[in-house]
Amino acid sequence: MNILDHIRAQKDANKKMLAVLVDPDKVSDVNLLIQHLTNHTPDFIFVGGSEVEKKRFDEISSALFNVKLCPVIIFPGSHEQINAYAHGILLLSLISGRNPEYLIGQHVKAAKSLTSFPGLVIPTSYLLIDGMNSTSVQQVSETEPISQDNLDLILDTVIAGQFMGHQLHYLEAGSGAKATVSSEIVRRVKDISTQPIIVGGGIRSAEQASKLWEAGADILVVGNGFEEKVVLLEELKKVQLQIQE
Repeated sequence: MNILDHIRAQKDANKKMLAVLVDPDKVSDVNLLIQHLTNHTPDFIFVGGSEVEKKRFDEISSALFNVKLCPVIIFPGSHEQINAYAHGILLLSLISGRNPEYLIGQHVKAAKSLTSFPGLVIPTSYLLIDGMNSTSVQQVSETEPISQDNLDLILDTVIAGQFMGHQLHYLEAGSGAKATVSSEIVRRVKDISTQPIIVGGGIRSAEQASKLWEAGADILVVGNGFEEKVVLLEELKKVQLQIQE
């Protein structure tokens, strides 16, 4: 079973999933990181960052892939963040913005690498939602997030992505966001879409995670929250189990 089929099967069984986003630039000790992930293994490890050098990206992704804790999925910040050390890659289309570089430009630059990529390439709608502060995604992509109050635009964008053939919806408040994507947005997206929903950005507590999972998120992604509070991963795993009982 490939990665996407696995995600769909978990969604159909109402099994909530957890991913840790590892930004190679923020890893000071990869062995310590692996130890933390071994103690409380998530369902997926996402690897990528907005401005990561190729050598550093390859170093960290290969270490995480070779330890074989769980599936590794590339969350690319650019076309250079592709290698063989992953089970899949999210082919992100930043459809909340209008910068052609992140709608098609980076995809064209990545085309040859994607052709030889051994894992599964997953077309993914990527929506940047206002998390109440400026994020690295916003700065690098030179796009503005959609206001959380503009629900109609968010829903129309999700529908457009689905008609474009995207297999996942990624609702992103951004790295270091002060506010998560609201539960109401997640609930409304779930009402109109049959595709799995990923939510990330600003998740720093078990209470936030519980509300988002209950609203309809299939995969929650924690990055900075885990970096700042290692015990958060243990807390989220407990909530994940409770919801599925």
